This record gives sequence, C-alpha cells and structure tokens, in this order.
Amino acid sequence: MNVRGNVQGNIDGKSVYHEVYARSLADPEGFWAEAAKEIDWIEPPKKIFDPSQGVYGRWFSGGIVNTCYNALDRHVERGRADQIALIHDSPLANSVTKFTYAELLAEVQALAAIMQDFGVAKGDRVILYMPMVPEAVVAMLACARIGAVHSVVFGGFAAKELATRIDDAQPKLILSASCGIEPGRIVQYKPLLDEAIRLAGAKPKACIVLQRPQLVCALTPGRDYDWAGLRRKAMNDGKQAPCVPVAATDPLYILYTSGTTGIPKGVVRDNGGHLVAVKWSMFNLYGVKPGEVWWCGSDIGWVVGHSYIVYGPLLHGATSIMYEGKPVGTPDAGAFWRVISEHKAVAFFTAPTAFRALRKEDPEGKFIRQYDLSTFRTLFLAGERADPPTVKWAEQQLKVPVIDHWWQTETGWCIAGNPVGLGQLPVKHGSPTVPMPGYQVDVVDEAAKPVGPNTMGSIVIKLPMPPGCLPTLWNQDERFKEAYLTEFPGYYKTSDAGYKDEDGYVFVMGRTDDIINVAGHRLSTGGMEEILASHPDVAECAVLGVKDAIKGEVPCGFLVLKAGVKRAPAEIEKEIIALVRDKLGPVAAFKLAITVGRLPKTRSGKILRGTIKKIADGEAWTMPATIEDPKVLDEIGDALKGRV
Repeated sequence: MNVRGNVQGNIDGKSVYHEVYARSLADPEGFWAEAAKEIDWIEPPKKIFDPSQGVYGRWFSGGIVNTCYNALDRHVERGRADQIALIHDSPLANSVTKFTYAELLAEVQALAAIMQDFGVAKGDRVILYMPMVPEAVVAMLACARIGAVHSVVFGGFAAKELATRIDDAQPKLILSASCGIEPGRIVQYKPLLDEAIRLAGAKPKACIVLQRPQLVCALTPGRDYDWAGLRRKAMNDGKQAPCVPVAATDPLYILYTSGTTGIPKGVVRDNGGHLVAVKWSMFNLYGVKPGEVWWCGSDIGWVVGHSYIVYGPLLHGATSIMYEGKPVGTPDAGAFWRVISEHKAVAFFTAPTAFRALRKEDPEGKFIRQYDLSTFRTLFLAGERADPPTVKWAEQQLKVPVIDHWWQTETGWCIAGNPVGLGQLPVKHGSPTVPMPGYQVDVVDEAAKPVGPNTMGSIVIKLPMPPGCLPTLWNQDERFKEAYLTEFPGYYKTSDAGYKDEDGYVFVMGRTDDIINVAGHRLSTGGMEEILASHPDVAECAVLGVKDAIKGEVPCGFLVLKAGVKRAPAEIEKEIIALVRDKLGPVAAFKLAITVGRLPKTRSGKILRGTIKKIADGEAWTMPATIEDPKVLDEIGDALKGRV
C-alpha cells in the first residue's frame, strides 16, 4: 500500500491504520523508503537501515540532504513563495507578524551568511538562548542551512544550567536576546547569559544579541554583537548562504532533557530520520494538508516546539503559528480561541495542563462561544497524561475530536497516538490510543518478559526504533546504552509504566518512579489522579507516594479547585478520600488529600512531582531549573505543615 495515499482513510470513514502499522513492522525498510520519497535528497540513501552503524543502527545511511532546503527553498521554488509560512502572535508584545516562505527564506539566508562570517561551519555547535520570537525560528533554520548543530536552551533558564550545556556542546556562537516577556514582568536574559559564560569552561567565540524594545541591554565589547545591525548590513550587501550538504546521519540538533543535573543528557537528532518521520506525521497522524494553518502551542525550548512549531509544518508546506502568551491571563481564558479564530487554524496541539487551567478559569466554556471556530477540526494533547475528565470537558465544549498522544524528547515524535490522516480510531479516555508505525511497543515485567493485556508493567520499545528517534546522546554512547538499553535487552526503556488492553491500546499511567508500593501493592498514581480529577470541584491534581513507617509509602493527593468553588476545602477533601476508597478500595490506603492554590510546574506545564515528594518527605531538594514560579514551592511547604 502506498503510505502517501492514506487520505483514503478519511474518505470512506474506515481507518487504514492496522494495515499501515502491520506493514511498518513486517517491512520497515520498504515502509520508510516509501515515506522518504517525500524528502528532496541531494543523494539518496545507500541503505535505508544499517544495523552496523551507531549504537543500535542508523537510518538512511549514505544519504545526503539539507533540512533547511526541505523546509524553505523547495517550497519557494515550487509555488509557495507567497504563502504565509510563519505567524508570530504575541499578546505579551501586543504584535502579530507574518512571514511568507520567500520572506522567511531571505531572513534565513542572511543570518546563515552572518554565522559563516563568525567562522561557523558544518558540524560546529550553536546555542540558542531565546524567547518565543520569529528570530529563534530563523536561527534554527540558519544552522540547519549551513550544517551547524543547534542546541536550543529554554530562554530564561538558570545561568548554572546554561553553563553546563555550554560546556557539553562547546558552541562556537551563542544567539540570544535582551529579554523574555512574562505576564506582568520582563525577564532579563543578558545577566543570565553573562554569568553562564563566566561559569563555563568553554567560551563561545561571540554572542549575537537581539535587542527587544521592551528592554535594551548593554553589549560586552569584543564579544557581543547587535543582531539587528548585522542583519541590516547583510541584507543591504545581499549576503546569502547556500545550503550545505550534510549526511543523513549527521546531527541536526542537540536537545538537553529538562531537569538534568551534573553532565546533562544531550539528545541527538539526525537530519535524515528526523526529516522523514516528522514530514510523514504531519498528514498521517495530524491530518493537516499543505497550505493549511497549524498551531503548536509549545515553546521552541522543548522537543514539541522543534518538531511541530518549526520543522514539521514547514517541511509539509503548511502555515505554522508561533504563540508568545499563556492559556489564561493574556488577556483572559479566551486567548487560545482568539488565535484559532483569527488565523483560521485547522488543528491545535498543546499540553493537558493548559486545558486544566482553562477548565479551572472557564468551567462553562463561555469564552469558547465568543469566537468563530468553524475552521477548527482537531485538538491534540501531549506532554503530560491527559486525564479523562479534562478530555471529556474539552470534547463537550469544542465539539471536535480531542486526541491524546504520547511521546518523549528522546523519540522526537509520537510513540502512541490516534492517526487522524489514516482514519481516526475510536477514542478511549485515558489512552493515547495505539503505537505509531515503526514502534513496536511492549509492556514487560522486571525480567523483560512481555505481560498480558491489562497488566501493569514497564513500557518499552523494540529495537531498532523508527526514524526520528535519538541514535545516541551527544558524545555519550556508553551513557546512552546504560540509561536506555541495558535494563531491558533488545528494547529501549521509556521509563514510563502502564499497560495495553485487549485491543492493543496503550495506557501510560505515569513514570516508573510514580508507581508507588503500598504494603507490597504496586499502585498507579495516574489511576488515582483520574479518580480525583473526576470530582466536579477539582480543576487539577497530583498524587504521589509519601514515606510511611508502616506501609513504606502511602498516596497523598494535592487538589486545585475550580474557580468560583464556595465550599470548604476540608469538606471536598473528605469526599475525595471517600471517592478513592469507593473506586479503588482500602488497599490504596488513600487518607490524605490537601487543597492548594496551585501546583508547581515546569514552564512546559509538567507538574514537578519529584520536588513535591521531597518536600513532603522532608528530604533535601534543589530548585528545579525549569520551574515556572519558585514561590509555589513555599506554598506547598506551608500546605503540608501538620498534615504529613
């Protein structure tokens, strides 16, 4: 079957998923060779998969390609020059800026030439420490154009964390900005950048700094250069860098996993596998056609932003929205619906935590009905487990399919999802649905033996993983093997726990660290969170195991109530405890529910369960580098006093 002819799955209402998936496992080389026809190769691969290369084999060995050419040049050459490629929508800066494919290409050609003037060549690393501005997209594509390896570090990241990444990547150049904008405050980047460079042993040759009008910073003579000035001169001089051919197996970027300490884990993404996988996913998984408007509401500092703000939509010839704002407060809980309505987005991808915030602020969905969402057809959620109550709320309010899907920084694209382009499968709340083509997902016990349906275990992926997944960690092959491949021989360890049901649907119930042992019973915190979230007054929640002298661990639930709830928190806490006892039974030993004003989260919306647990257990803890607001940890500490 032709994998590019999968639109049929939508025409006759039948999904062709099972046929496509079976073929991807039976003939992976044939399957991905066909998908690779969507990419413009300078030289086609000599081998589709070479098991002798790398730690577990490499995809598209011998192929020569350029990612930037596939994202921009080919579209300009073939009729999309005047189509909008990128829409930058910033309620924080009160601006909307649009770039056609031709305009974006011109910006990238100029910046790539500027970088070459600083001596950046194929294989050199460039760190991007930037806010959600169009220049960050330009910088990523400019690196790809000249074969440089970019490493995006989330803007505003702590100086010490940035320094460890500078030392690991050893960049020739750092691209940054004067500031980021958060609701009600300006985040100064330059002092953090200066301190990071001071702490780092590896020193960049130069820094190019984008001066934002909200805050202009002083530049360090001899090291720092003004972005706008360099751009203006390059444009006036007509400077343009051509595309540099790179091997399919050469790295496109390094992305450091969030929350790492010590020597960070730099996930490597190669050019060829990444191109094929994310291009394939844009229609087959997300159901988006070239020319349509797509919105991924992530940040470029995270893998989701790399794959689906920048590369995926542009490789596909779609229009990508880049949003600098929040789900609520910029200016209100209608922000998402304004963006979808104004720019006519057909699909939107965001984190479940954003929808929990919307459900808390606008439980009746009044803001949703203020906007024309007639072009909008699918909502995708990923980043944290999408709890069924939030999914049901979104379905009821939006009247469109709400698709949960599961993936990791390491994989670069979806492991398990509901393939809209192949014909949507029935939704089962609590499940991201089924493995995507190329992923053989198994659930195993401690001896790496597969377990039966509906049996909890460790979720693993059979080697080799499909194109797009990490081939290794940056300069750390042995650490890659030890962290991901050793515990379950022949498999990649996801570090997630869950089960598959009799239909092959995957249920991810939490990190393996979140499975708690209560008096010998292994219990899923994700399952308990589902019960807590089903209470009508609960907006969001987190359950984690806290130390107990007798049982080893007991579950503790943290609750955030919906806006406007007038009842006493103690009354709701009692109802929650009774609800868990009723649904799970006394084996859960669930006796502690604590109401808090908010939960500590990373800037990407992940709840910092590990830090909450350390506070509850009275253990030493350090401030997470990616935390959105450090003050919330004091609030958690206060709420725990006298309760544990």
